[in-house]
Amino acid sequence: MAAALPWRLLPDSATEADGRLSLAGCDLEGLASEFGTPLVVYDEDHLRARCREALAAFGEGVSYASKAFLCRAMAHLVAEEGLGLDVSTGGELHAALEADFPPERLVVHGNNKSLREIGEALAAGAGRIVVDSFDEMARLEALAAGRGVRPRVLIRVTPGVEVHTHHYVATGGEDSKFGFTVRSGAAAEAVDRARTSDVLDLLGVHAHIGSQVFSLDSFAEAVGVLARFAAPLGLEELSVGGGLGVAYVEGERAAGIPEWATAVREAAEAAGLTARITAEPGRAIAAAAAVILYEVGTVKEIPGVRTYVAVDGGMSDNPRPVLYGSGYEAFLPRAVRAERPLSARVVGKHCESGDVLVSEGWLPSDVAVEDVLAMPVAGAYGYSMASNYNKVPRPAVLFVHDGAARLVIRRETYADLTRLDV
Repeated sequence: MAAALPWRLLPDSATEADGRLSLAGCDLEGLASEFGTPLVVYDEDHLRARCREALAAFGEGVSYASKAFLCRAMAHLVAEEGLGLDVSTGGELHAALEADFPPERLVVHGNNKSLREIGEALAAGAGRIVVDSFDEMARLEALAAGRGVRPRVLIRVTPGVEVHTHHYVATGGEDSKFGFTVRSGAAAEAVDRARTSDVLDLLGVHAHIGSQVFSLDSFAEAVGVLARFAAPLGLEELSVGGGLGVAYVEGERAAGIPEWATAVREAAEAAGLTARITAEPGRAIAAAAAVILYEVGTVKEIPGVRTYVAVDGGMSDNPRPVLYGSGYEAFLPRAVRAERPLSARVVGKHCESGDVLVSEGWLPSDVAVEDVLAMPVAGAYGYSMASNYNKVPRPAVLFVHDGAARLVIRRETYADLTRLDV
């Protein structure tokens, strides 16, 4: 039997009155009634607080990793808080530019940038392009020479550090589609080629060891490898990427952004690196800022087996449990402090047995049809990875602040599901 929901998993502005949960002064059940479900609700002040932590910890040059969650409102918020924006596709670049994000604060990633994407980044005047392969370097040099521009670049380095996370999101090992490996000599060759290029302006190196990484020692190890590699080169900048883990369930503990910055900076100093240290937090800024709300449609008890609680969303709005076996907590916003004695599996509405949101969860024993069910720590890699599987429309997204809610992404309609058909 689980006790009440761990309060630390909720956004900063969470408050409770008579058992009911509010964010930024907005009652969650009231929001579900007004805007429908599924519904993603972000605490705007929480987002801003994490952005300010990142800026204070790493200084100018720190960027938000937009793949965690991006829309025009999020791009505006990040710009207002003084961070850069990390984009990894032409689509993310388009969204950033459509939001009038300052192009000089854009960092352009991607392991297979097309000629079109490189050209769009150059045309926009992106502040940094992270070079991921020799093929890409050749494309970038040819386009830059043809346009008479000199892009500022970072070389993506693979440090050969294995981390304890799901293998799909581990990116720092030798066997990776990303970057130039240090051990093979490819990283040194890439740096030398960029440094002697007539059209590239080499700023430094970049690495990203993976996502949802809890161990600061793993970051320190990677920075040590990178620092030993980069220190003799006299480069201006070292970006440690992102990947800092966050707690999703009871029992998990994660370091904050300031502790992360301290660990990587100490490792760099110990290795004699004087370059500026930058980073690209995404999950650490967005994840705990949001909860997602669903409506319970069925409660199915199978005696001696388990109880299934089915909601009106699922793997289409949050594929992380299916992809990575990710864990979540679930609770009822009408009784946020209530004991949760009922062992239940929270499932979605899709035609897949694997459409599971919470495999082994706990809920109040009186959970019923038409209840609003909430899952915290829903702000990263949920909406951004959402799909229309089974032709289910994607949910609406709200920002809440100072007692008011504003719609930042409208709910898809059935008409949206066929508007691209020809």
